[in-house]
Amino acid sequence: MAQVLTNNKTALKSLKPEQLYRHLKELAEKMNITVCEQSFRNAGIHVRSGLCKIKGQDYFIMNKDLAIRKKMELLADCLRQLPHEEIYVLPLIRDLFFTRGSH
Repeated sequence: MAQVLTNNKTALKSLKPEQLYRHLKELAEKMNITVCEQSFRNAGIHVRSGLCKIKGQDYFIMNKDLAIRKKMELLADCLRQLPHEEIYVLPLIRDLFFTRGSH
């Protein structure tokens, strides 16, 4: 088990942030969550990225002006908290969930 975790952590570090973010977005789609990126600069009010439901559909509205690592962090934190036991999650994403959840 320790060897598997070590291998997954190595894989996690070897992926570019854009690739990891793409995997997180694909997982969100499997969970029936649409990830939308919008600029919040001209919103006129304080707006944060997060999960919401519009007309029965789940959306994760992401501030497109955030750094890619912050986008990964926000989306991973959201998905980690939702039921995902019956969906195939890449081992490196599971490790990311475990790492993020232990903070």
